[in-house]
Amino acid sequence: MKTIGKYIAIKSVEEEIKTDFGLILSAEDANNFRYKKGIVVAPGTDVPDIEAGSEIYYDKSHAFTMVINGEHVTIIREADVVVVL
Repeated sequence: MKTIGKYIAIKSVEEEIKTDFGLILSAEDANNFRYKKGIVVAPGTDVPDIEAGSEIYYDKSHAFTMVINGEHVTIIREADVVVVL
């Protein structure tokens, strides 16, 4: 798979989110957060600073999901990446 331009293909990561008091948030509560964690599968041809395998946080409101070769892949723009770990 080759992603073109400023687009990035990622796999979403389901995180277990804990509060400061040690409470684990439900999946429904976690979905209320604007940002989500993912692993980069294929950075676009015009994305020099992000490599395949990088963990990122991205704005999920601008993401869309496709099925490619039987796998769900999320597509975002480079501008929607807020943190690279």
